Amino acid sequence: MMRKYRDIKYTLTRSKRKTASIYIERNGRVSVIVPKTLTTKEVEELIERKRKWIYTSLAEWHDMNATKVKREFVNGEGFLYLGRSYRLKRVREQETPLLLKDGYFCLRTGNISRRAANVAFREFYRDKGKQRIPDRVAYFADRMGVSIEGIKVIDLKNHWASCSPSGFLNFHWKCMMAPLTILDYIIVHELAHLIHANHTMTFWNEVDKILQDYGERKEWLKVNGAGMDL
Repeated sequence: MMRKYRDIKYTLTRSKRKTASIYIERNGRVSVIVPKTLTTKEVEELIERKRKWIYTSLAEWHDMNATKVKREFVNGEGFLYLGRSYRLKRVREQETPLLLKDGYFCLRTGNISRRAANVAFREFYRDKGKQRIPDRVAYFADRMGVSIEGIKVIDLKNHWASCSPSGFLNFHWKCMMAPLTILDYIIVHELAHLIHANHTMTFWNEVDKILQDYGERKEWLKVNGAGMDL
């Protein structure tokens, strides 16, 4: 449910965490996560203290999303996979709805609707994620000394990934549009949350132990994330 404090609209989540955080979600919403004990007045005081940061972050979000591309399922349109853009080719004879073949995304024609084409691409990315992500997770989990209970590749709306304290990881199918270096950053980011739940300095130090250039990867995702869509 959306709330409003003066001119700032936000969503509020109360959790067992000990610290409060404010995020700008990928859809441009302001998300406030606070301990259950915080009162409404204390939440509003937090927003007031962070007002300048919220304004700046929202302005950056609007700048980055101004160039967001809505892709069309026509011959020659470019679609991302692991950081590369592949042109679309509509073909008549093909067993499966979508294949990546000979440097092209080959989409089976017929009376295929935009919705059906969208579903075909989502399934492609989901299947590729199920094939690639578990091996990368296992590799980094071993290096970081954490245990994983399960992995899913799903639609996470406005998050690239999520994890539960018990070790279940979820990844957005859109992650498969990113270069492998960025996919690794998303994975390490989530695994670090199994050690430190919040985005504190100790959390980022944990990420830095594995990816010394995590800042560059984080910035790449921030700048290019809006283009990773259908």
